[in-house]
Amino acid sequence: MTTTLIIARHGNTFEAGQTPTRVGGRTDMPLTIEGRAQSQRLGTHLKSMNIVPDVLFTSRLQRTIETGYLAMQTIGRTVTMRPFTMFDEIDYGPDENKTEAEVIARIGQDAITNWDQNAIPPEGWIVDPEKIKQDWISFGDDMLREYPDETIFVVTSNGIARFAPHLAGNFDQFKADNKLKLSTGAFSILTHDGNAWHITEWNTKSAK
Repeated sequence: MTTTLIIARHGNTFEAGQTPTRVGGRTDMPLTIEGRAQSQRLGTHLKSMNIVPDVLFTSRLQRTIETGYLAMQTIGRTVTMRPFTMFDEIDYGPDENKTEAEVIARIGQDAITNWDQNAIPPEGWIVDPEKIKQDWISFGDDMLREYPDETIFVVTSNGIARFAPHLAGNFDQFKADNKLKLSTGAFSILTHDGNAWHITEWNTKSAK
């Protein structure tokens, strides 16, 4: 028996030429034209792998809801969409909606590197790494009980997705060998073989 968990990051929320900012849980942005195209490519890629989700979970933010909807529409499967608070993006505190240059000016490059490589948030960001870790572990346990041998599709944001490898129980080794950050529109796959979760793909990008 194999339970499959697909974890995707939402598509682009900034148009080409726009200066991106740190968009957290307090900012509810829609997808751009390219973001919608990324979502459709995500669905096409999953369909090509014969992956057809049985249930869809998103955050309460429209960028994840729209990504999940378009991906499932492309796959050709209608499922109930379940927005979960735990999948809302983190709160960047004083750096919410600031450019990367402004963020680095406040906290320094080392703090950003520590976040990207070790999932340790900079001072001032409103985020509890231990809670996010436990939320993922509890979610995994719930899925094994509620959807055994089925495929679960989660669309969330970068700050939340990077903690998902805790499900496999080897987070320190995983982050030493992989980048934790998911690209927009990219996905990862975890499978449970009846004994443990295993990460079989991470940060897979759908081809244009």
